[in-house]
Amino acid sequence: MKSTGIIRKVDELGRIVLPIELRRVLDIVERDELEIYMESDRIILQKFEPACVFCGSPKGLISYRQKNICRECLRNMTEY
Repeated sequence: MKSTGIIRKVDELGRIVLPIELRRVLDIVERDELEIYMESDRIILQKFEPACVFCGSPKGLISYRQKNICRECLRNMTEY
């Protein structure tokens, strides 16, 4: 993990501001969704990219009951 040397304070609502330098490098713009999860004792922020719940592919997604399924997995399911 690369250290940036940037330190931010958490405000009273639990928010932090992501520095513009990081947003530019990671192509994060206003209204982008970020996925938040934990690994051990670390908080990880990652730009959210929708993907198929079965294979992880981001291509050809169809939403079914609020889940993303790619066309290939859908085709495989209908064969059975």
